[in-house]
Order: sequence, then structure tokens, then C-alpha cells
Amino acid sequence: MRTTGPTSRAALTLSPIGVIRSPHRDPGTTPIQPACAEGCRGEVEVFAAYAAGLDDVDGFSHVHLLYWLHLSGTPSMKVTPFLDDRPRGLFATRAPNRPNPLGLSVVRVIERRGRILVVEDLDALDGTPLFDIKPYVERFDVRTGTRGGWSDGVDDGTFRRRGARGGAAAPGAVAGRSSADTGVCAAEHAAPGAEETSPPDAGY
Repeated sequence: MRTTGPTSRAALTLSPIGVIRSPHRDPGTTPIQPACAEGCRGEVEVFAAYAAGLDDVDGFSHVHLLYWLHLSGTPSMKVTPFLDDRPRGLFATRAPNRPNPLGLSVVRVIERRGRILVVEDLDALDGTPLFDIKPYVERFDVRTGTRGGWSDGVDDGTFRRRGARGGAAAPGAVAGRSSADTGVCAAEHAAPGAEETSPPDAGY
């Protein structure tokens, strides 16, 4: 749909091209980013009308997934991110409760099976509506010398522990040990009582 100018607030219509099948069913225990979901395997299923669009995708090691955060709640312009203890502006975080709750993940492509892509390092919830798939290309997507804002103050141990959403006992919560090392997805196998809980608006 074409808008009429920079101040236009005309509604847009988007239709899913598929659905994400994932081991993650509880938002409270789902890793917050693909970097915290190493080894978590799932399937990206495109609808039949779009199957031919997957041709040549398996030539890439990684793809971007663009999807709808279908279980998100009411947005607030100030949120306390899961990796921090201070309120931050919403657009300086990746919190899921947004005016337009779009999710973006870079996942590893394992193989294509017809109209299904088998992927790893998946941090999306099961049943997530899929909007688009784009190849990850290092020469396009990698930037060096960047600043990470407030996240630069989060040490690696805190990032791994909080990001895995399973506390210190979760695979991937310890440096050098990922869920891929054990064949276990952290979101499914957190130790009882070890979870760090987050408020409903929390995210990266």
C-alpha cells in the first residue's frame, strides 16, 4: 500500500508467507536473541504459494527471518530491558511489546526440505507468523567499529546468563559451552528454580 507523504498514518496490510515451528512455547523461557539460542533447532515453513521462493536459499549459511511477535502486549515508550536494570527508550531496545511488533532473527540454515527450511539458533516462539526471509550476506550485513549504546556496559557473563533465560544452569549460560555442545536447547532444559524472570515488556 502506498502512503501519501512522510506524515501519513495510513494502515498497511501484511500477510504471512509461512509459520515458524520452534521448541520455544513459553515466552518467559525463550532465549532473547539467536546468540543465546545456539543449537536450538526449528523449522521455517512457507506456504505452498511461496515454495519456489526458497530456491537457492540453501546456498547461504544464514538467513534473516522477519516475523510478527504474535504474543506481544501493549507497548510502552520506556522499558527495562532483560539485560539491564534501568528503564530505556523502547527504540533503544529489542523489547517485544512495540507499536508494530516485528521480530528479526539471523538463523543458521541446516537444510531445505521442500517448502521447509531446517534452521538452528532459533529464538522465535512456536507458531510465529513469518513475513519474509532474506539471505544473510557478510559483505552487506557486517559493520565494524560500531557502538552498542547501553548494551556495551553488559559483561559477557551477564549476557549469557540472562540471555539464555535459564539461569547459570542453562546450556549456553557459561562461556565456551553452548546448547549445541550438549544437543540440548536451553529454553527447554533450564534447571528448576534457576530461571531469571523478566517483566512482560522486557527484551534485549
